[in-house]
Amino acid sequence: MDNGLENIRNFLITAHIDHGKSTLADRLLEVTGTIEKRQMKPQYLDQLELERERGITIKMAPVRMNYELRTSNLERQTSSQFTVQSSQLSDSKQKYILNLIDTPGHSDFAYEVSRALEAVEGVVLLVDATQGVQAQTLANFESARKSKLVMIGAVNKIDAASPEQIENSVKELAGLLEVSSEEILRVSGKTGEGVEKLLSVIVERIPSPKVRSEFGVLSSGLGRALVFDSFYDEHKGVIAFVRVFDGEFSIQGAPNFYLLATKTEFKPKEIGYFIPQYKSSGIIHRGEIGYIATGIKDPGKLKIGDTIFSDIQHLTSNLQPLAGYLEPKPVVFVSFYPEDTSKYDELKQALAKLRLTDSALQFESDFSEVLGRGFKGGFLGRLHFEITAERLEREFNVSTVTSFPSVAYKVHTKDGWQEIKHPRDFPAEYLEASEPMAKIEILVHPEYLGAILQLKQFFRFRNIETHTLNNKILIKARLPLADLIGDLDDKLKSVSAGYASFSYELADYEKTDVIKLEILLVEQVVPGLTRIIPKEDLEREARAMVEKLKDLLPRQQFSQAIQAAAGGRIIARETLPAMQKALGDFGKNGGDRTRKMKLWKKQQRGKKKLKERATQSQVRIPPQIFKELMRR
Repeated sequence: MDNGLENIRNFLITAHIDHGKSTLADRLLEVTGTIEKRQMKPQYLDQLELERERGITIKMAPVRMNYELRTSNLERQTSSQFTVQSSQLSDSKQKYILNLIDTPGHSDFAYEVSRALEAVEGVVLLVDATQGVQAQTLANFESARKSKLVMIGAVNKIDAASPEQIENSVKELAGLLEVSSEEILRVSGKTGEGVEKLLSVIVERIPSPKVRSEFGVLSSGLGRALVFDSFYDEHKGVIAFVRVFDGEFSIQGAPNFYLLATKTEFKPKEIGYFIPQYKSSGIIHRGEIGYIATGIKDPGKLKIGDTIFSDIQHLTSNLQPLAGYLEPKPVVFVSFYPEDTSKYDELKQALAKLRLTDSALQFESDFSEVLGRGFKGGFLGRLHFEITAERLEREFNVSTVTSFPSVAYKVHTKDGWQEIKHPRDFPAEYLEASEPMAKIEILVHPEYLGAILQLKQFFRFRNIETHTLNNKILIKARLPLADLIGDLDDKLKSVSAGYASFSYELADYEKTDVIKLEILLVEQVVPGLTRIIPKEDLEREARAMVEKLKDLLPRQQFSQAIQAAAGGRIIARETLPAMQKALGDFGKNGGDRTRKMKLWKKQQRGKKKLKERATQSQVRIPPQIFKELMRR
C-alpha cells in the first residue's frame, strides 16, 4: 500500500561548509510549522553543542515536515523553466510530506553525504551569495549528478550580500547547473526571504518516490529499506535511520526483520519518523523516511548503507541489496592516551559511547612506553579526528594526549606486502613503499593563483591542472594524503587572504620514497613522536623537531641530548643545558677556590648519576609538551 506516494518529496540540502545549510533548515522548519517560533533555536537540527560552536554540521539530521501548498503561491511559468504537474494546480490547497536531510559540508564526511544521496530524489544545492561557488560545491554537484538526482540551485545570505555579489553568485551557480539565471532561487536563511518560494519549487520539481528499477522488484510485499544513518539508545538499542524503497515496515504482528550485510535477525522495538524528535507511528510505507528501533545492543551488527528486509520468512537466496553498501574506510590514524593515566577505563568507556553515535570510528588497544595504555583510532580525516578529541574532553571530561596523525602505507619487505598504520611499525629497510593519494580541487580568485602554486615548495602537488570557472580558477592536482592532513588548509587560507577553498576525494596508492624519523631524548626513543616523512624532507623536519623540543622541554638537573635519527644515523641534535645552581661567592665568606671546585665536582657527579638513571629508565615527556607539538 502506498500512503499518498505522489505527495511525498525526499530531498537534502548540500553546500560548502559555512554556507548556511542549517540556518536555512531552521527557516524551513518555521515556515512549515514543524517547530513553533517560540521553541526555535539557531541550528535546530544540529544537536551537538560542538556543532553550534563551530558553526558546522557534523552529524546528518533528517526531519519530516508537513507542508500545505496553496496555488496562489505558485507562479505559473509562461516559459518552460519548471515542469509543473497539472494535478498540483487543480486544487486550491494540497498537503505534502517533505522529508529533509541536513548533511555535513566538510570533505571528511563525504561518506555520510553519499549515503544520504541514495535516500532522496532531489538536492537543494546551496551557495553563499558573498562567496559564490566553492570547491565543495563542485564536489557536491558531481555526487548529485552521479546519483541522477534533480538539483535545485539556491543562493543564500542575500540579506548580507551586495546586489553585485548576488548576481555574480547566481551566474556562477547557473553556469554550473547549466540553467538560466532565472531558475536560481534567491533566499535568506536568516530573514526567511524566498523560503516560501523554495518550498513551492521543491514540490514542483523534485519527483515523488518511484520504484528504482536498478534495485530489482520484490515479490510477496516484502519490505526493503536503506540504512543511511544510526543512533544508539540505551533502552531501544541501535536506531536505524531508513528510507523505505519497497513494501512497508510495521510493528503490528511483525515477524523478525533482517539485516543483509551482517546477516542479523531482530524484532523491532519501535517504528516511526522524525519531527525532528522521534515520533512513533507503528508503520512506515514505501517512499517514506523514518526510523526503526532494532533493540540490537551491539552497534557492530548494524552497518551504515546496509539493507533491511521486513520479513525473514519470505527471504530468498538471491536478495538484491540497495545501492552502494560500502564500509566507511578510515584514512587517518591517531593514538589516544589519557592525560591522567588513571583514567584509562574512563577513556575506554567514552570511546565506546562515541562509537555508538559515530559508526565511522574505529578503535583498538594500543600501548606506549612513554604514555602508557591507550587506543589507536581510525578516522575519515583530520577534522573527524579533531572533533572526536574535543568531544572526549567536553562530553566525557577525559583529556587526552595524541600521537601525530598518520596514514596507512603499503610496504614491500622480504616477507611480502603489509599495511603499516602506525609509524613505529614502519620497517627500517624495505624494498618498496606506496602511500595513499588524494585528488584535490582548489578554487580561488585569479590574483592568488601564483601564491598557491608556490606551495609546491612545501607540499608534493602532482599533475597540476588549471581551469577557468567563470571568474575563478579551479586547480586540480594529486597530493599525498599525508600532506593533506598536515596544515594545507591553514597555508591555503594564509596565502589567499582566506578566499581559497578546497575539497578532496581519496584516490589510489602511489610509489613513494619515505623513511621513519625517530626522536630520542637522553638516548631513549620517544614513540609518540615517531613520524614517516619523505626522504627529501628528512633533514629539514629533523632539525625543526629538535629545535622545537629544545624550546618546549623543561630543564632538568642534568643536560639532555635531543636527537633525531633515521636509517641508523643521527640527523640532527640539540642539547638542553642543565639547571644551574649558584655556588655562592666564597671569597666574601672566607672560602677559597679549592672549596668551590670540590662542590662543583660533587655537583657534576650527582648530575651524571641522575642522567644514568634517566637513561636506564624511561624518560617521560609532560603531556602538555605533546599537545603543544601537535598544535605546532
